[in-house]
Amino acid sequence: MATLIDFILHIDVHIIQIVNQFGDWTYLILFAIIFIETGAVILPFLPGDSLLFAASAIAADPRYNLNIWVFAIVFLVACLSGDSLNFLIGHKIGKSLSNHSLFGRLINKESLAKSEAFFEKHGAPAIILARFMPIIRTFAPFAAAGSGFPYRRFIPYSIIGCLSWVTLCCACGYFFGNLPFVQEHFSVIILGIIFVTLIPAIAGYLKSKFQKPQTNPQPQQAQEEKD
Repeated sequence: MATLIDFILHIDVHIIQIVNQFGDWTYLILFAIIFIETGAVILPFLPGDSLLFAASAIAADPRYNLNIWVFAIVFLVACLSGDSLNFLIGHKIGKSLSNHSLFGRLINKESLAKSEAFFEKHGAPAIILARFMPIIRTFAPFAAAGSGFPYRRFIPYSIIGCLSWVTLCCACGYFFGNLPFVQEHFSVIILGIIFVTLIPAIAGYLKSKFQKPQTNPQPQQAQEEKD
């Protein structure tokens, strides 16, 4: 866990190390991270937004010979194919996976329940909204498939969500990632990105935690009328 936290907080340094060591294979390595973060239901904690931002910032630096357009295509294909794999897992296996003695321990059932509630509340647009919410986006396709949502309706929303997500994250990283202020406070910026993307989930949790349960006045009213 400490290694993962260090990777996220200093993700720009680690990506540069990957570039120096693997060269053009960097595209494939980062593709795998985004694909697994999106497609593997048991690994929702891998970096997503911060990785796109950092990789795009590095692509803007000519010293590393990375192409932002190749990154954009790679990331788009990774999250689209990850969404489809995630949906397929939810459609074919569904609840049986989360209840399995082995895999059930690896799936955060609380996060899965929140994703299901999020999907039930917002319907199909939740597939787009979830793309901008860490952890929730990993379980959204799984929850959609488990609720009986057809794939032919799922994929257009997935395309819109993935395209919007990749465009926004890559554009912000490419145009702002190399500003002196951002470079000097890169770890703080990454933490800020994580915090901002977690705001909807935090707000939802606090709302459910402190919202008073609604009481039904009908029985009391009926009793008064009876008296």
